[in-house]
Amino acid sequence: MEDTFKTIAAPAQGYYTEKRSKFYAFAHHVETLDQVKTILDGYRRQYHDARHCCYAYVMGAERWDFRAVDDGEPSSTAGKPILGQINARELTDVLVCVVRYYGGVNLGTGGLITAYRAAAADALDHSVVEERLVEELVTWRFSYPMMNAVMRVVKEMQPRIIGQTFDNTCEIQLSIRKSLAGELRSRLEALNFG
Repeated sequence: MEDTFKTIAAPAQGYYTEKRSKFYAFAHHVETLDQVKTILDGYRRQYHDARHCCYAYVMGAERWDFRAVDDGEPSSTAGKPILGQINARELTDVLVCVVRYYGGVNLGTGGLITAYRAAAADALDHSVVEERLVEELVTWRFSYPMMNAVMRVVKEMQPRIIGQTFDNTCEIQLSIRKSLAGELRSRLEALNFG
């Protein structure tokens, strides 16, 4: 079972120019569509005089949530080449936006594809790629007398404690590497019969 994925650690920039057209590329780590919208709105405001603001994103550990947008460029000449660069590096939770200033000379579909691909590649080449774990949330309810046994399992398996409530009935929320979630649940359930 695959429980790691690659993403970028911090925003990065790239640049490409062809026949006086300028292509400014920006790569960002994103986890929600709201983040994508906010970042894109920021670039549209900042580069309000640019002709196009094309982008692509891939989100989720399974890389199923993706989109490629040409923003007025001929179909599949901008978004798809950008998406292709994200996919070629097997990244996820990534948005790449390329802002184009038209230089007065038409590049043709082949030229546009090359330019958007090169700009996106430059931004991703300047990114720091990191591997992250796919984690699963485990919520466990137990009676107060079981506290020491539960905390012993937590100490041994070392999940991140997301939240906890200690009262007559206690609850703890743990986040752990997906491949270990089943073992954590089994060990906690075994405490009920121990």
